[in-house]
Amino acid sequence: MREKFFTISEIERLMAGSLDGAQMERLHAVLTHCLLGQEDFPAADSGSLNNTEMLDAFFGAKAVEGCSPRSIKYYTITLKRFAAGIDKPFACITTSDVRSYLSEYQASGTVSNVTVDNVRRIISSLFSWLEAEDYIYKSPMRRIKKIRSLQTVKPVISDESMEALRDDCETLRDLAIVDLLSSTGMRVGELVKLNKDDIDFERRECVVRGKGSKERKVYFDARAKIHLSRYLGQRADDNEALFVSLNAPHDRLMVSGVEVRLRMLGRRSINQRIHPHKFRRTLATRAIDKGMPIEQVQVLLGHSKIDTTLCYAMVDQQNVRQSHRKYIC
Repeated sequence: MREKFFTISEIERLMAGSLDGAQMERLHAVLTHCLLGQEDFPAADSGSLNNTEMLDAFFGAKAVEGCSPRSIKYYTITLKRFAAGIDKPFACITTSDVRSYLSEYQASGTVSNVTVDNVRRIISSLFSWLEAEDYIYKSPMRRIKKIRSLQTVKPVISDESMEALRDDCETLRDLAIVDLLSSTGMRVGELVKLNKDDIDFERRECVVRGKGSKERKVYFDARAKIHLSRYLGQRADDNEALFVSLNAPHDRLMVSGVEVRLRMLGRRSINQRIHPHKFRRTLATRAIDKGMPIEQVQVLLGHSKIDTTLCYAMVDQQNVRQSHRKYIC
């Protein structure tokens, strides 16, 4: 029996480069039936899910894992477009099929390499899950590498621009938002989920709920404490949310509301495109430039991988020059 197991594995290894996922699955069924005497030999199409059913199962698994509705929506749009573009059962899709799809997507000229690589990553996530769940024998994404893109230095908000933003805030709410984002580096999705009871003014900290429903502590400075206290002090509504709309019925402020407000503020005060994420990148860059250990910046930002933290932070070239003169010259 042990020799038969070895024979099956050896045959499958030798045929892996010549057969697609569905064919390998069929070969495995035939070999185990003939050599091991399995009685429940499956028909060619029995027990298999169609692409739509597989996608629904995949999206459900992602929801259980803690993916946000926004991420699942992005996955849904990307993968349904992919399934329609290939128009083959997932078990029959080959590496060449995926390469051709990505190549055509890239050649359209309307997307960057970063976007194409995001599509590659999502497709890879789907096939890795299908392989792990035994819907396919082997993922066609194994030989498709990360798509390289030009690494541009993304600007941060300068000290002068930050002060200009603060000076141009017309409401205490907007000022508190700017101060809280700039001092904590929290995500805008984390900001709008905060309630008034989440804020510990004495310790100048709060607990935010990030990606994957993970909780972590973030810390704000004295200026944010003062402006946040003043904003809450002038509120007359009974909404538990930390930030609400300016007009009745004073509903919880949404992500889009923060983005629109900051975009208007940036255009009016400093003639720049300001978005919530720019505050997060600015905090990471300044923390590293001032000597904060990268591992602590990782915890502060709530990143599961330190490589993500490094991508957020832009090392100041002046600091590189000074370090060169200090340690090398």
